[in-house]
Amino acid sequence: MSAAATATTTTTKALLEAKSIEAGYGASQVLFGIDLKIGAGEVLALLGRNGMGKSTLLKVLTGTLSPMRGDVHFGGDAIGGPNKSMRPDAIARRGVAIVPEGRHVFPNLSVDEHLRAFARPRPGSAPRWTVEALYGLFPRLAERKANAGNQLSGGEQQMLAIARALSTHPRLLILDEATEGLAPVIREEIWHCIATLKSEGEAILVVDKYVQRLLPLADRHVILERGRVVWQGDSTALDADRSLWTRYLGV
Repeated sequence: MSAAATATTTTTKALLEAKSIEAGYGASQVLFGIDLKIGAGEVLALLGRNGMGKSTLLKVLTGTLSPMRGDVHFGGDAIGGPNKSMRPDAIARRGVAIVPEGRHVFPNLSVDEHLRAFARPRPGSAPRWTVEALYGLFPRLAERKANAGNQLSGGEQQMLAIARALSTHPRLLILDEATEGLAPVIREEIWHCIATLKSEGEAILVVDKYVQRLLPLADRHVILERGRVVWQGDSTALDADRSLWTRYLGV
């Protein structure tokens, strides 16, 4: 990692922290010594070209893949490590919600049924993202509340996937390629949603390729290249060094 990147590493107390993560599939290693930290209320962008390890890292963070080495802590508690990762549902109950690439909405459930079926208030706190609040965040979903998942457009399905994740009142929201394949006008609605969530103090880990739109949203950016962190820093530093864009992001 460059000296400039090291200088801009956050000193915020970590909500989620991954240390020295090495992971892969069988004999094929994908991640090599990944360190990642996200503070409460922080928006972190995870960047890199396809095949650089972003999806594998998300699997480790959410418990669907145990690392070969290293450990993951969330809220101060160990949730991942070699042969000792928590089950994905246990990690979700602790407050990690992921909006997966591909949306994965249920074709036969209505919008309203999706939101009410997945609603899960966090113990010890007042419900923040009620169904009514989610309809306020996504007015388009309110208009389509009686429609089934397979009757929604791709953009509406993405809004529903985000709203469904928020209905669990997460402490950390992970957005995996949330704007992939969407029309530009719908992408802007998703960006507006992320900006609103940031203003509400949500901690967000976002994986996306639209670097220019991430600059005003993310507090920090981490770039992966061949399974290693090769740079991290704030938006000012990333905007100032466009060689990073061409070298690591293909922009």
